[in-house]
Amino acid sequence: MTFSTSSRGVYAIATTPFLQDGSLDTASIDRLTDFYQDSGCSGITILGIMGEAPKLEPAESRAIIKQVVSRARIPVIVGVSAPGFAAMRSLARDAMDLGAAGVMIAPTPSLRTDDQIVTYFGQAIEAVGDDVPWVLQDYPLTLNVVMSVGVVAKIISNHPSCLMLKHEDWPGLEKISKLRAMQKAGDLRPFSILCGNGGMFLDFEPERGADGAMTGYGFPDMLTELIDLSAAGKRDAAHDLFDAHLPLIRYEQQLGIGLAVRKYVLKRRGVITSDAQRKPGLALSETARAEVDYLIARLAQRDKRAAF
Repeated sequence: MTFSTSSRGVYAIATTPFLQDGSLDTASIDRLTDFYQDSGCSGITILGIMGEAPKLEPAESRAIIKQVVSRARIPVIVGVSAPGFAAMRSLARDAMDLGAAGVMIAPTPSLRTDDQIVTYFGQAIEAVGDDVPWVLQDYPLTLNVVMSVGVVAKIISNHPSCLMLKHEDWPGLEKISKLRAMQKAGDLRPFSILCGNGGMFLDFEPERGADGAMTGYGFPDMLTELIDLSAAGKRDAAHDLFDAHLPLIRYEQQLGIGLAVRKYVLKRRGVITSDAQRKPGLALSETARAEVDYLIARLAQRDKRAAF
């Protein structure tokens, strides 16, 4: 199970299920893995920012990798970003030994200049090994590291083992267009572009050249349908589907409580047992839960998947 520069579809950003006492919920991990596969996802990304990776013990991280990889029938990407390269290398090499398809690396938040960013990724790939396929995560809203089109292109050109860009710039539609224009002109080699930000701009991202999404919205089955509709040239149908889900997508994008909303929806869908986060983490108030319930009920009038 591998991924490539031509990978497309939806790679689900997996949450990490916990029980109310903060322990790992292994039964829900299995159900979640099955859910993503049954939703038509092309891959699963674990131990990302929304996977609460920094809250895990090293042994827990490896146990999750082993469990998901052994159950999955689709490629599994492992987030290995870490403050130091020793920890990054250790997790990356263990992930590959356990059968992962590749890893995802984000810039450390301290980077500011273009040279610093390019140098950082050079050192990161030296640490994990240039034989490890990897995804470049571009997420300035959370990481506070702004990577220009030129910087992204240089990193991709410098490192053939980089097969995919996880695009989460905002606004970012023009960045997608510029990167694809560079490829069309022969100035940049092929690579896959999957987009994040909870799917907030997935109505137009495929039209700009994105190959799909790498995000964790509570309806990944909707995301896969949207990508398929767009690929089939059914623009209005794709936008109609997106518009139906947009209120809930928008609600989930609130800073601080986005993961709480996502886990609550997954719990409502019967995928995970609890919507608990490992501390520190924000929980939804009763008012917020009622608002999410209201949005789900309204969505059910237009998409039967929400009628649970």
